[in-house]
Amino acid sequence: MEIIGVIIADDHIIFRKGLRTVLNEISFVKVLDEAFDGQDVMRVMKTNPADIILMDINMPGVNGIEATKRVKEKYPETEIIALTMHEEIGYFNKMIEAGAKGFLLKKTTKDQLATAIKNVFYGETYFSEEFVISTQQNTKILQTDVVISNREKDVLKLIAKGYSNVEIAEKLHLSKRTVDGHKARLFDKTGAKNAPNLIMFALKNGLL
Repeated sequence: MEIIGVIIADDHIIFRKGLRTVLNEISFVKVLDEAFDGQDVMRVMKTNPADIILMDINMPGVNGIEATKRVKEKYPETEIIALTMHEEIGYFNKMIEAGAKGFLLKKTTKDQLATAIKNVFYGETYFSEEFVISTQQNTKILQTDVVISNREKDVLKLIAKGYSNVEIAEKLHLSKRTVDGHKARLFDKTGAKNAPNLIMFALKNGLL
């Protein structure tokens, strides 16, 4: 399997070192560097551009949300997996909008880390089971008694991967107008106000 280069971004050195130890046990992962805040992330990316950044959200100075925006703007091929605590669930929308493709709670296991890194590297999304449970406990429930067609599910999964309507149309061999219609119906059926809300709906209903 291809080796995946990873940067750890967190302001707590003990957590970084512990996470590095765990990552070193995953055969297809190579830890390229560590960073203590968002500005440091941009510095280390210049010399050690990574495939995946494990990004803490609440870092001092340039936080994980702003750092994710900057990374995705300058290094669009690099993917972000957010590292979060239970009380930080409210940052979900902002991190998704910034470009994160995965969420892990900091108490994650080695197997979850390995799965998340592999999935995100190969173009999927990853939200740990604990994170999904936590979102269900800490966020307002969207409409769940709705019928989503198979095609709408296809569109929803691609929205969760961060694809634009044009890209979704190309992948599903549909017109952009048709995709626009599917997306509008998804918003209407679920009561979602934006793409992160749609992703939350998908998580709560086992669609991702």
